[in-house]
Amino acid sequence: MILPPALTPPGQLPEVLQRQGYAVVGAEGVCELSDCPLPELMALRPSWDDLPPDNYLKDGGHYRRRRHSCFVVQGGEVVQAPHRAHWQPVEYNALHGGMQRWFEPMEPGVVATPAWRKLLRALAQASSGLKGERPWYVEAHQFRIDTEGGIGRPTPEGAHRDGVDLVAVFMIAREGIKGGETRVFEAAGPAGQRFTLTEPWSVLLLDDERVIHETTPIQPIAAGAHRDTLVLTYRAGGFQGA
Repeated sequence: MILPPALTPPGQLPEVLQRQGYAVVGAEGVCELSDCPLPELMALRPSWDDLPPDNYLKDGGHYRRRRHSCFVVQGGEVVQAPHRAHWQPVEYNALHGGMQRWFEPMEPGVVATPAWRKLLRALAQASSGLKGERPWYVEAHQFRIDTEGGIGRPTPEGAHRDGVDLVAVFMIAREGIKGGETRVFEAAGPAGQRFTLTEPWSVLLLDDERVIHETTPIQPIAAGAHRDTLVLTYRAGGFQGA
């Protein structure tokens, strides 16, 4: 059974994030927040068909493909940072923390689009609304989780925080799968919610200081089954590093 998320209207986003630490915005709301027509966002989708394998999976799996690039957003200006390794401390990622993971960068044709920059600016405004205005250090991850081995794990590290200020998880595509339920829990309490993101370009926003999150494994129900997402993390003060 697929449980749809409760959607937050863009005008209520700051209040909902402050109150409960997370919010889901539908594709129409994402377009409103970013001032970007949906066809411009949908035009980015073919780039998910050309993601290199993630060769760092410690569980021995081969179900994840990804690209990774970094940006700094300040005062409406978006600047791509020099390519760098993705690094997390073991406190936030017990499975892959403490590793310098070098992934292939995002394609230049994607990051040069007006839609991409509108998206990064919109989430920077949401981050500033939650934490106060400042430069935001953004890590962007394109993910494809496939099921060629029978099962795919969107979050092999389990329920976790990312060590940033704001996490944005965009649903890009669900093709021929079951599972992939999102679960959000209070970091310092018992409350939690579960739902399944299905709408392309809908987004889950998380106050990483207050909540932990995970996504359940996926299984195929048709050939070529996979789940595509875009994860953007916003952090004040600089990128995470060893």
